[in-house]
Amino acid sequence: MLDQLLDSPNFGLETLLVLPVLIALEAVLSADNAIALAALAQGLEDSALQKRALNIGLVVAYILRVGLILTATWVVKFWQFELAGALYLLWLVFQYFTSKPDADDENLHHGPRFTSLWQAIPIIGVTDLAFSLDSVTTAIAVSQETWLILIGATIGIITLRFMAGLFIRWLKEFRHLEDAGYVTVALVGLRLLVRVINDALVPPEWVMVSAIALIFLWGFSERNEVVDSTVLESATEAKEPEKEKAEL
Repeated sequence: MLDQLLDSPNFGLETLLVLPVLIALEAVLSADNAIALAALAQGLEDSALQKRALNIGLVVAYILRVGLILTATWVVKFWQFELAGALYLLWLVFQYFTSKPDADDENLHHGPRFTSLWQAIPIIGVTDLAFSLDSVTTAIAVSQETWLILIGATIGIITLRFMAGLFIRWLKEFRHLEDAGYVTVALVGLRLLVRVINDALVPPEWVMVSAIALIFLWGFSERNEVVDSTVLESATEAKEPEKEKAEL
């Protein structure tokens, strides 16, 4: 399809028509990646640091993606890269579901904790690279036009940053969303692993997208009970005079 588009005399017009579809497709395929990166960013306690970690981490991720695209024809010859990516993603999932949140953590965060911004950035970059092993190898199978794949990667990173920012907020609002995100990470890891074992056993893309959509429907199915901050502040202020009297 892309080859026909490139050879078409109406390439400019058709590209403008197809571009919104490509952006929507990138948004769907980036959802599992975005929630994984948002969950990792939550390992930083300060919300400002979380945003900086995503901004800088995705710049690093973009550089790694471009490097992967430019060397993709060489990378695909070595199954060890996909195996490493699969094992890394499955390790993240194993760590998440086997770890216990701190007792005083109101968000019940299971993922890794970071004491500084520079601990989080490499993890975000490497995690995106592991996801990219699946998408980039699929892209080069569809088209040999490097510039077109680079445009797709650029759109993907911009979409990813926007969606990860949304997911940081949504993770606090929906009870099952973080679990759902890591289940989709497991699916991507298993897909890479199956590709290494026998490429013929890899399910079609529509099966993967449908499974991710159903998992995310479950993730958004139940909201957390959030107490209004103004109520908490007024309750705290009301208790302070009583505390002062008790101390006197």
